[in-house]
Amino acid sequence: MGSSLVLQLHRDLFKYTSNPGGRWKSTQNAIIEILPSGSKRTRFEPVAPHLVSEAMALLHVQINNFLEEAKTDPLILIPAYVLDFLCIHPFLDGNGRMARLLTLLLLYQAGYGVGRYISLERVIEESKETYYDALYRSSQGWHEGRHTLVPWTEYFFGIMLAAYREFESRVGILTDGRGAKTELVLEAIGRFHGDFSVSELQAQCPNVGIDLIRRLLRQERKAGKLECLGRGPAARWRRK
Repeated sequence: MGSSLVLQLHRDLFKYTSNPGGRWKSTQNAIIEILPSGSKRTRFEPVAPHLVSEAMALLHVQINNFLEEAKTDPLILIPAYVLDFLCIHPFLDGNGRMARLLTLLLLYQAGYGVGRYISLERVIEESKETYYDALYRSSQGWHEGRHTLVPWTEYFFGIMLAAYREFESRVGILTDGRGAKTELVLEAIGRFHGDFSVSELQAQCPNVGIDLIRRLLRQERKAGKLECLGRGPAARWRRK
């Protein structure tokens, strides 16, 4: 893990947008909370732009040293790294998405592959309030080194536990007799809140063939439960 990889991932993330990626921020970007009254307050003041490069380099020296020593479980190191990344807030835009991408990468490298089958992005999105609360509580005193990792680490463990429970449930459906794969696909369709592609649906249904998925999509469209937006491989689907 290193700064060059992080910059490359950010560049790839913004490849098809009008915003240039792959550069550290050039202006400060405080984390602002909008209150119900409409007023704003600063939740956290990240690292200043001119200190970002040095802060990220130090972060990667630390995480790599800990990983090489192998004395601390990766499931402790990963949330600690991600918290530091979010407190540094090295980019003008995309810090949250990058944090989730780096979480996946570090989990894969540590041998935890649940993110291949369960969308951690979705699990986090469904717990946004808890996410921000844990981040706020663990970031207080960060600049002075007086912060606590406990709230953020507990939140991370909760996300991992939820993902593995969902994966276990899906595997149970797959091994539960006739029609189980059909049920798995239909349940996956029901979990999409917006439109989705065939490939996104397939990623949610490990061990289900593409022919069955396409047949069920056609079946649900004929029944008036789905509509197809577009044609070909890039077509999107949406529940009615």
